[in-house]
Amino acid sequence: MSDQQAYEFDYMAQEGEMDHSIDEMDEENSGSDEVFDEYKMDQWIFEFEQHTKVSDTSSSQARKGKDIQGIPWDRLNITREKYRLTRLEQYRNYENIPLSGEAVDKECKQMEKGDNYYEFFHNTRLVKPTILHFQKHAGRLLEGFSQTQISTLAVKDNFMVVGGFRGELICKHTSISPDRRLVAVVGDHIDGQLVDSQSGKTVASVFGHLDYSFGSAWHPDGRTFSTGNQDKTCRVWDIRNLSGPGRNLKGNLGTARSIRFSADGHFMVVAEPADFVHIYSTKVDYKKRQEIDFFGEISGVSLSPDDESLYIGVCDQIYGSLLQYN
Repeated sequence: MSDQQAYEFDYMAQEGEMDHSIDEMDEENSGSDEVFDEYKMDQWIFEFEQHTKVSDTSSSQARKGKDIQGIPWDRLNITREKYRLTRLEQYRNYENIPLSGEAVDKECKQMEKGDNYYEFFHNTRLVKPTILHFQKHAGRLLEGFSQTQISTLAVKDNFMVVGGFRGELICKHTSISPDRRLVAVVGDHIDGQLVDSQSGKTVASVFGHLDYSFGSAWHPDGRTFSTGNQDKTCRVWDIRNLSGPGRNLKGNLGTARSIRFSADGHFMVVAEPADFVHIYSTKVDYKKRQEIDFFGEISGVSLSPDDESLYIGVCDQIYGSLLQYN
């Protein structure tokens, strides 16, 4: 079973049956002046939609064995465990620097998993994310700070866009420290920068990633920040010693795209491009983690202001939804 086939599950097979049935109806009515019964057609479509409809999943249903995404594994010709292995083997992480992920696999081991900080609460179909989080490639890290005469600048949701007098467009991923003094800046370069928010001058650079970075986030203590990279790692840095990352945390499939610290600083949430979200305990120096395992591209993750809920957006044609953990 190929990756794409498994992703679509039995949906396309059912859709093919629908197309075949429609073809048969066309043949039966070809050359006839009789108008096709629209009521029967509407009823047939309704029954088809009911048959293929994927419902919400509650925590009580999940405890009774229902898949949290409503995937009918008992009706498929592959088990969940086998499909997970297939995904791990076939998924191809996007890289700008070839083999950066393989190099990390050789030098870095994953932290112990098995802890349970957040429990599944609900999966709703009312929210269907349609935007995949992917990196813009426009300029290198140093461009826009030393070679471009800036004419306009905008920052929103940790994404900075700079326009130059000669038509340049530079995009960076940023996050600002809790005291508003330092800005972590990463982008299409293996190194990152800490920039003084008042003067705009680079006060330090961080080295260690093997590919281009995707995002950053600050711990509430103001001393620690993290960077996510296409080398499949999230690296944790301490501004008091930037000679190297304090922690080098490896994912399963690909880029560490979204990073969030809880407001109390006890947890760090890291989302991969698909299938996996990791929750690290900062109280044990990131050495233990919870692994949330599902199927589908991840459009983003977010914690509620009180840290009580974790939300995961899943972008998928069939199983797109919003997962909630409490």
